[in-house]
Amino acid sequence: MDVLVWILLGAALAVAEIFTTTLFLLMFSAGALAAAGAAALGAPAPVQAGVFVVVSVLTLAAVRPALRRHLNRRGPVAMGTDTMRGAAAVVVEQVGTGHGMVRIDGELWQARSLEDSVYQPGEMVRIVDISEGAVVVWHDTHPSL
Repeated sequence: MDVLVWILLGAALAVAEIFTTTLFLLMFSAGALAAAGAAALGAPAPVQAGVFVVVSVLTLAAVRPALRRHLNRRGPVAMGTDTMRGAAAVVVEQVGTGHGMVRIDGELWQARSLEDSVYQPGEMVRIVDISEGAVVVWHDTHPSL
């Protein structure tokens, strides 16, 4: 087979993997790219097919399980405002139950306190939630945070 055919097959399988996210098609993509290498070195079509099969089977048996273990170990990935929970903030305008402002990583956010506490400018607080467009904060020294 032609080198270009193997490369196109490898690319198509890699793109298809994006939609399945099972790491199954990616192993066949690796096999196709290895076969493209064999074709580029002048190997006959049966050898290219053999390289495709051997590399695909080996990556399915050895690489895929290791990748899956590695990816599963990380756990769920926090996204959006969920990444802010537990972050430190500095009070820049007095924060009470109804209003206030804090600085989080250089950005100003509207804030309110979790309880009836009032925090003064310069105090460190922790973000415990995001609710109704404002971060909900609690004093940084609280042991449960």
